[in-house]
Amino acid sequence: MTIQQISSFVAGAWVPPGAGARNIASAVTGEVIATAGNAELDVQGMLDYARDVGGPALRKMTFHERAKMLKAVSLHLGQHKQALYDLSFNTGATQSDHMIDIDGGIGTMFVFASKGRREMPDGHVYLDGDVEQLSRNGTFLGQHICTPLHGVAVHINAFNFPVWGMLEKLAPTLLAGVPAIVKPATNSCYVTELCVRLMLDSGILPAGALQLVSGGLGDMLDRLTLQDVVSFTGSADTALKLRSNPVILENSVRFVAEQDSLNCSILGPDAKPGTPEFDLFVKEVQREMTAKAGQKCTAIRRIIAPEVQVQAVIEALSARLAKTVIGDPRLETTRMGALVSNGQKRDVLEKATIIGQEAERVFGNPDDFAVDGADPEKGAFLPPMLYHCANPDAAQRVHDTEAFGPVSTVMGYRDLDHAIELANRGQGSLVASVITHDPDVARQVAIGAGAYHGRLYFNNRDSMKESTGHGSPLPHMVHGGPGRAGGGEEMGGVRGVKHYMQRTAIQGSPDLLTAIGNRWVPGATEVKGPAHPFTRRFHDLAIGETIHTEPRTITMEDIEHFATFTGDTFYAHMDQAAAERNPFFPGRVAHGYLLLSFAAGLFVEPNEGPVLANTGLDGLRFMKPVEAGDSIKVRLTVKAKTKRNDEYGEVRWHVTLTQQDDEQVAEYELLTMVAY
Repeated sequence: MTIQQISSFVAGAWVPPGAGARNIASAVTGEVIATAGNAELDVQGMLDYARDVGGPALRKMTFHERAKMLKAVSLHLGQHKQALYDLSFNTGATQSDHMIDIDGGIGTMFVFASKGRREMPDGHVYLDGDVEQLSRNGTFLGQHICTPLHGVAVHINAFNFPVWGMLEKLAPTLLAGVPAIVKPATNSCYVTELCVRLMLDSGILPAGALQLVSGGLGDMLDRLTLQDVVSFTGSADTALKLRSNPVILENSVRFVAEQDSLNCSILGPDAKPGTPEFDLFVKEVQREMTAKAGQKCTAIRRIIAPEVQVQAVIEALSARLAKTVIGDPRLETTRMGALVSNGQKRDVLEKATIIGQEAERVFGNPDDFAVDGADPEKGAFLPPMLYHCANPDAAQRVHDTEAFGPVSTVMGYRDLDHAIELANRGQGSLVASVITHDPDVARQVAIGAGAYHGRLYFNNRDSMKESTGHGSPLPHMVHGGPGRAGGGEEMGGVRGVKHYMQRTAIQGSPDLLTAIGNRWVPGATEVKGPAHPFTRRFHDLAIGETIHTEPRTITMEDIEHFATFTGDTFYAHMDQAAAERNPFFPGRVAHGYLLLSFAAGLFVEPNEGPVLANTGLDGLRFMKPVEAGDSIKVRLTVKAKTKRNDEYGEVRWHVTLTQQDDEQVAEYELLTMVAY
């Protein structure tokens, strides 16, 4: 058998294993399949290459250009999934597990690409929040912005997800404009190396954007600065050791940790045997115990059920676990493969023994179980093992010991407050799930347990057909958790991108804020265009380009016609006496939507032109009522532009309506699609 040499990618070149390299065995056969590691890597050269080459190249690109880059990488990886599948079987993962790791990782990158295009500007500065008025007349304003850090992100990943674990960190990092050095766990680094080779060979990423360490980091963490970020996934002990590095502490290096945790699932008091919720609960727990052979940071470790339902849960769950076929992950009949290594198998057994001091094993015998197509003595196989803790209040180790494999413990609760107390005794988790059809149960758990868990997953008969599962972190939502779970956050859409950016408060005049954010701020200089802006194409329009309309007088006939025509005969528009009794109105007033309609009539250019569609309006506010006899006029300003494709872009217009005395009566932002 050829032993694969797993290389590192250092400053633009592949470097083979060297001093200190270690062997990697197949999880299925126990045979050595690869070697990785090189203690002589030029770690300072890697950091310099990322900071001096990769960083400037990424920061030169806009958010949209980086988003397009992520999409292209995702499409490229999607064309080579089979090669990743074939190699990943050696980690003990089944084809179903590949869907979580490989397809899930690629899908995560797709989501960040989409969010980058839809939620971030086609520019270099991300505006964080609204403009703050810091002076009486609005000549001195404040705004928060986010810009990319000028350092490097060092990603230290766990063994269980060699593709997803890398891509879910890499996508927001590159979207932010920061280069990454990826260090996968050695036991499964051969899968990560192939994925990195595929990305680099595509030619899509700029030089220096991505480097790989297969093996140890050496003293890289001792060389980090205030502009760098460390993102870690793994054990709490290792996280503590890394984040305690004196250089990381001295330089306040950002450290994002996602650690193992004692996640739990609560069976609601309403979810009795025979209900869809009870069956769903058992199915979810069984899936979380067996997917990736239980080697998931989000797997259910504690099963919390009403005391009267504990035995029913044990029986139903044991019946499902008994149907789980363990074997060579390449076999189509296999439902659970091996753990990643025999070392991991030994660790799980040691932790299971500790749990067994406070709980009784009620299913699964590690000394007597069947394995299809492989030798259980050579491969890292274990059966699902279910424990029952009869007294969870007196227990300690079931609440602080994680067997990172197919091991979980059932415990009973007296009432919902007790269930919440047990859930929180894990001292912080990535996720807790609650299976209930009772909204009051969901609310009580959210209030009582939210502070201890990074994610609360509720499911029942209404959502179960479309739900993604207890153990599925999604790129749209924050992944992380307090306390034992690490105290950090990953993903969460644009929230995750901002972990690799600096938030800065800028203060100045409207013109300066407009220039920095490339978004017109009220009070900034108005630009007069050569023609009506609705006759000008997307690329010709300038930020700040403004028109002022002629006034239009509002008559009582207008108000009554609008009320009759639309059916909106609200008393403030039709009943003088009732309107006068209203503290907000002087008497009968014009409809707000009448004012919007008249405003459109004042600023719209009616002829066919580059404006393709009105797609909505944001931030509508009415400040002052308009009576019959008042006149209104409109100011229409190009506030922001976002290119959507080669045919058209979105133009955001700032619209203000003022009365004859120049007092503002309404304000909103109009969205249109304009031909490019």
